[in-house]
Amino acid sequence: MAEEDIRAAVRAERRDQADLLAQLTERQWDAPSLCAGWRVREVVAHTTLPYRSSGTRVLLEVLKSAGRFNHAADRMAREDARELSAHDLAAAVKANVDHPWTPPGGGAAGALSHDVIHGLDITVALGLDRRVPHERLKLVLDAMKPRNVKYFGTDLRGTRLEATDLDWTFGEGRPVRGLAQDLLLHVCGRRLPPGRLS
Repeated sequence: MAEEDIRAAVRAERRDQADLLAQLTERQWDAPSLCAGWRVREVVAHTTLPYRSSGTRVLLEVLKSAGRFNHAADRMAREDARELSAHDLAAAVKANVDHPWTPPGGGAAGALSHDVIHGLDITVALGLDRRVPHERLKLVLDAMKPRNVKYFGTDLRGTRLEATDLDWTFGEGRPVRGLAQDLLLHVCGRRLPPGRLS
């Protein structure tokens, strides 16, 4: 798919998330997400970090963490979630719908994956009935490679993931079935509510 089509999907996903975040209560902002140890506000602090922080800050934080990016990202998300209000965080999403950020080596598809996965970390944990549009999910799932799975540390050996709501499979072996967005979270090592996969 053309880069501009993927960029359009990124913009649409961010607009949808900005609308959703604007409706959350303070209690929901402080509720646990699917990201271990992060509330909803830490997730949004993390996703908006590239819009709000300089590359210098990120580099210094990574150096402070001895090169461990995930360690630095966790610390920055916690710090920013303490300093910024829910309104500030939601406004950062809304104001940066067109932001060109992409993860290192990930391109526009990587940016879409980042937004979609973390959006699901919020909505699934809160029990909200939001379905990511299939055309966006398909872009994320089609970009999934073995190195992505390895990054998340998920053991899918002997497993064949089969989406029940769109034409997508991954791997070979015992079938694990569910909504495409739930399978995506499974690949990312998230703990899903019982009964979502079979």
